Amino acid sequence: AKFGFSNITGIDYSPSAIQLSGNIIEKEGLSNIKLKVEDFLNPSTKLSGFHICIDKGTFDAISLNPDNAIEKRKQYVKSLSRVLKVKGFFLITSCNWTKEELLNEFSEGFELFEELRTPRFSFGGRSGNSVAALVFQKT
Repeated sequence: AKFGFSNITGIDYSPSAIQLSGNIIEKEGLSNIKLKVEDFLNPSTKLSGFHICIDKGTFDAISLNPDNAIEKRKQYVKSLSRVLKVKGFFLITSCNWTKEELLNEFSEGFELFEELRTPRFSFGGRSGNSVAALVFQKT
């Protein structure tokens, strides 16, 4: 929003998180962001037609849920496919999943567009990333 993008929508299932976000938006003097209370695993029909969806922790949180996480991950992918336009982009940053695991989780209906660089570390003669950041495109 600070760079001039408009038609931005932020969602969370928690009304308190939406209220906190609203306070931050107001404090920052931004007016081009809509906030909605939405459960992404069961989104309303109004949540659709997006060109870009960004996830920074939601898929990770769903994956850690002790109640049927596998099914909830599948529902997340279905919801994402429903709200995102064809050829739309999905950006995900995850500290729980590797690139290969994310490629597997989003293999149906999405293709890898780009891997974003993240900090690398070395330990015991091996190198790796502690965070995966990928851009998918809906097919």
